[in-house]
Amino acid sequence: MQQGYAAVLCVLAVLGLEATAPGECELTRLLQDKLQYEMRLQYMKHYFPIDYTVQVQYEEVLRPSNITRLRNGTVSEAALRYLWFHVSSQAVLRIREVLPEKHPSWKYTQELSQLFDALGEEYSKYRQTDVEAVVADVVKLVHSAGAESRSKAVRPKALLDNCLKVMRMLYGVPC
Repeated sequence: MQQGYAAVLCVLAVLGLEATAPGECELTRLLQDKLQYEMRLQYMKHYFPIDYTVQVQYEEVLRPSNITRLRNGTVSEAALRYLWFHVSSQAVLRIREVLPEKHPSWKYTQELSQLFDALGEEYSKYRQTDVEAVVADVVKLVHSAGAESRSKAVRPKALLDNCLKVMRMLYGVPC
């Protein structure tokens, strides 16, 4: 019976289903609590003008379909979580850039930013050379403010909706 469990663990390791650190799981649970639908609706929709959008780079919109495509391209789960962290933290920063300090959503986005900073500590051990080239390239594009990148207008709530959906895809099983 013990050999059966060892074989399953070996197969999971070979398939690239890396385990997440306990700190990662706790921080993503806190993020999930902060990203509840009611909070996203209130802070990212009701407190903004109707049809308000934020200009972001094309690469800063990470949808579940992007993750599925990258998974099919055999990108590791750890690299996908690394990508999600960089794209999502950058999205929160983009939203914060347009908010004055007295805005009702300022404190909410500040709390999200602090959670991403703490999660950044967990990801500080990763370097772009440690992840697949496709992920490293996207992370470089996300952090470059170059004009060569395409930009698009996205609603703040949609950015956080995608953040939560992708987080659930990546952390649902391991956490």
